[in-house]
Amino acid sequence: MKLGPQLHRIGSDIVAVYLIVTDEGVTLIDAGLSGQWPELISELASLGRTVDDIRGVILTHGDSDHLGFAERLRRDHDVPIFVHAADAARARGEIKTKPTWGKVKLGGITSFFWYASRKGGLKTTYLTQVTTIEDGQVLDLPGAPRIIGLPGHSPGSIAIHSAAADAVFVGDALTTRHVLTGENGPQPAPFTDDPAQAATSLARIAELDVTWVLPGHGTPWNQGAGEIVRRIEAYRS
Repeated sequence: MKLGPQLHRIGSDIVAVYLIVTDEGVTLIDAGLSGQWPELISELASLGRTVDDIRGVILTHGDSDHLGFAERLRRDHDVPIFVHAADAARARGEIKTKPTWGKVKLGGITSFFWYASRKGGLKTTYLTQVTTIEDGQVLDLPGAPRIIGLPGHSPGSIAIHSAAADAVFVGDALTTRHVLTGENGPQPAPFTDDPAQAATSLARIAELDVTWVLPGHGTPWNQGAGEIVRRIEAYRS
């Protein structure tokens, strides 16, 4: 799916992966589920690109449904994988979390697990090597992605701002489709380690001058960062 001149998405509203595409190459945001690999190859081919054009993968956090094919890219194609230092152990499978589930609706959770089972999401390939990053860094990758720490969903949860893509990628710092209920619209994401901290962290993206706010789960949002933060604050109140 093409969202903008330098911005593409693979996957679906259930689990999404984003591509920043420039003349210098491709930056991936998250790696989804392992079974989304054919979609990645197809999307790259439609752009006249190959896996060799991928310069790096930035993980918004270390949860399993964002790791997908990351280790495959690292192992087989020498693509570096970037993750916040506070989530590095999580991405390597050294720390296992037990977050609370909260509200669940049968239709929503069934859709999520059905999709995940079809796309290899029932087995996780953890990373064996990562490059750690920190809040405030601008990475030497296509799209000049800037790292914004958004702790709460996980200790190392981040947003990635790319002015070139006119977007901020937020992982599970928020969602526009709740994977456990199927409810659509801006709202807090489930499986969050510290919901109060996650809510506070969103202020860090509220003033960004971008069109797109792109969550790991849900419909891409094109009404700006300030508006989606306001909607989530209203949802919580």
